[in-house]
Amino acid sequence: MSNNKKQALKALEQQIINDGVCLELAKQAHGLVFGSGNVDAKILFIGEAPGKKEDLQGEPFVGASGKFLNEMLKSINLMRNDVYITNIVKYRPPNNRDPSMAEKAEFLPYLLKQIEIINPRVIVTLGRHSMEQFLPGGKIGEVHGTLVKLENGTLLMPLYHPAAALYNGKLRQILKDDFVSLKGVI
Repeated sequence: MSNNKKQALKALEQQIINDGVCLELAKQAHGLVFGSGNVDAKILFIGEAPGKKEDLQGEPFVGASGKFLNEMLKSINLMRNDVYITNIVKYRPPNNRDPSMAEKAEFLPYLLKQIEIINPRVIVTLGRHSMEQFLPGGKIGEVHGTLVKLENGTLLMPLYHPAAALYNGKLRQILKDDFVSLKGVI
C-alpha cells in the first residue's frame, strides 16, 4: 500500500507543477512544499502555507511552529513520522502574508486528492485558513478542539495554528488542551 501511495503522491506533486498552479507564487518560491510524513498515517495535519524555513527546506512545519507542533505531538506519544503534514497552499506567499482566497481555491482540488490518497481517519486543521476549507463560515474560537464528522466519514478536528500559540500564552494552553482531546480520539 505504501509504495502505491508514495507513487500516487509523487504523481500528484508533479501534476501541480505541470498544471502551473499559482504560477505567481511558484515564481517567487524556492519550490513546492508538498507534504511529509507517513503516507499510511491515520492523522493528517493541514496548515495554511509554507513559511520561509519551509520554503528553503521543502518541508512543512520545520520552523518555530514546527518545533512547537513536534512538542505537541510528543505530548500525546506521537512523532512526526507517525503522521502526515501538509498545507493547503504549497508555495510560500511573499513576506509570509496570508494565502488569498484564490490561491486556496486553486490548490483545493489537489489537497482533496492528497487527502484521498492518504485516507486518514482524522484530519486536523491548523488555523482558520485550513479550517475554512472544511467548515466555511466556522469560527476557530468556537470550533477548536471539537470533532466534526465529514460526509465521507473522516473525522475533522480544527485546532489553533501553532504559530498563534507561540505568541499568545492563553492560546498555547488551549492548544495543549486540544491535543489532549486529540489523543482521546486516537
